[in-house]
Amino acid sequence: MSQYYELYRRSSIGISLTDALDDLISQGKISPQLAMKVLFNFDKSMTEALSEKVKARLTFKGHLDTYRFCDEVWTFIIKNPSFRFDNETVASNKIRIVACATRDNSGNR
Repeated sequence: MSQYYELYRRSSIGISLTDALDDLISQGKISPQLAMKVLFNFDKSMTEALSEKVKARLTFKGHLDTYRFCDEVWTFIIKNPSFRFDNETVASNKIRIVACATRDNSGNR
């Protein structure tokens, strides 16, 4: 099993990558096994880049609508959240937050 979560595959860049890989597979230019290796490297790269390079902080408020914990993954649905950055506030109707336990290279949390 991979030590990286596949969360970022559902982002816009992850969906675009998956679509491009599907096109290459259907055209016979790459094998499905190579596509899976590319996706694994994408999962790894996104996880490492976000944990090492993003240093921005924000606070948010909202109304907790739904929460669940399944397979070591928390999911929260927040209604009417507002996010406060350094000099800016942004509002939305609803967001979903997915939180997973981090693991080091040995698989420990």
